[in-house]
Amino acid sequence: MLSLKRLLDHSLTAQAVLVFLLGLGITALFRRDEHPAVWALHSALYTGIAMAVLAVQRRRVARAVGTDAGGLADLNRKIRHHEVPQEPKEQAAARRLVAEQLEQMERARKWLPWWLGAMGIVAIGLVVLGAVSGSLVLPLVFAAGMVALCFWVRWMRRRSLERLHWMRQALQQK
Repeated sequence: MLSLKRLLDHSLTAQAVLVFLLGLGITALFRRDEHPAVWALHSALYTGIAMAVLAVQRRRVARAVGTDAGGLADLNRKIRHHEVPQEPKEQAAARRLVAEQLEQMERARKWLPWWLGAMGIVAIGLVVLGAVSGSLVLPLVFAAGMVALCFWVRWMRRRSLERLHWMRQALQQK
């Protein structure tokens, strides 16, 4: 499992394969009546869009930090595992990465309640539609999944902020 996580952390190709397979499964689930070639075409389109956005985002962050994509993945791993870089050049890159990520999370903070509220409205709307149509099972499962997703997003955000603040403090002490 550790090698799979490392492969997904460092390889854009591995991430593309994973996104393609997930997209294929989800497309097949929702479009059962279509030909499997259409599933693959839709999945390839979703994968292309996702990988283009991810590559542009990685390149922007790597350029701002002053490292390459592999160095960026290593710095993110060190932040996750509370490992303070020892080399001065790597410490400077880690400081820039922590500042960049904290700034990005601060910008996203003002929109988070709106996104979570919109997801809640969609979940409530589906439950109401399910009640009106007489089928409550799928809407309730979807609403429970949506609530779980909202709590997971909040938990991951808090956890990421704790890690970033810890790393910023550890880098300031060096």
